[in-house]
Amino acid sequence: MSEKARILIVDDEDRFRKTLKKNLQLEGFFVDDASSGSQALEKLSGSSYDVVLLDIRMPGMNGITALEKIKQMSPQVEVIVLTGHASVDVAVKIMQLGGYEYCLKPCDVKDLISKIEHSMEKKVRSNK
Repeated sequence: MSEKARILIVDDEDRFRKTLKKNLQLEGFFVDDASSGSQALEKLSGSSYDVVLLDIRMPGMNGITALEKIKQMSPQVEVIVLTGHASVDVAVKIMQLGGYEYCLKPCDVKDLISKIEHSMEKKVRSNK
């Protein structure tokens, strides 16, 4: 894949978000971050992203609600959900709302990069 994804990380855990942002930037990705679902929606209204990495459990707007609003606002954005709380019901809901992938925290950065690249390949195929 020649073009690196533009990524928005949405997570209320500052340390996790900043560490992941730094790791992805070191791999050559353009990365922005938001500490809440509402902040993510503000950023999405003003900028274009290819992939959103979204936490499920956040104060205020949870990740499920944020996912629904993100897909309404920017249906072409691929959303990869990152969560520390596994649940089959949540995984099913994520896929029903258009989420691309579901990963458990802590996730291996190389695995996450692979998922990001696969989501970009899907996006390129669907734009042909």
